[in-house]
Amino acid sequence: MIKPIKTENEHDKYLARAYDLMQMDLIPNSKESDEFELISILIEVYENEKFKIEPPNPIDAILFRLDQLGMKKSELSNLLESRSRASEILSGKRKLSLNMIRKINAKLGISAQILIKDYELV
Repeated sequence: MIKPIKTENEHDKYLARAYDLMQMDLIPNSKESDEFELISILIEVYENEKFKIEPPNPIDAILFRLDQLGMKKSELSNLLESRSRASEILSGKRKLSLNMIRKINAKLGISAQILIKDYELV
């Protein structure tokens, strides 16, 4: 009987069962296919509750994305059209403006939701 996941042990069992089901050649709308769908939902709900991942600080997100793209910090200066402004942003002395958020979102592909997150100045 499928029931909500409440413990790590149940989570482990559902993960193992999901793995077993993934090894099968599932037919849509079959008993196994429906079971896999239900177990996947339960696993997702449990993991979202137990393993919450907080969104990163906007500055950390910018630095991470620059690194991912193989860009130097100086290239943020070009994007923001000011070397001193980019330096102030990255050092945490200045907050991002709406215009900066728009540019960073468009050029670096960082979610605006992450960029608007509040953070403390240094």
